[in-house]
Amino acid sequence: MGVWRQLQEYFYLKKRDPNAPNSSWMRYMHGINRISLFMFLIAIIVIIVKLVMMKK
Repeated sequence: MGVWRQLQEYFYLKKRDPNAPNSSWMRYMHGINRISLFMFLIAIIVIIVKLVMMKK
């Protein structure tokens, strides 16, 4: 599975592969990955906003 497809599945842009194995540990891992990606994107947005505000 490619990185872009995995990101699309994390952000609910693409449906999961129905043939993929489904275990509770896999769901936990994907949930933690999803949370960390959201936090990373929020941090990037905050940094960009701070940089824009400092230029004024």
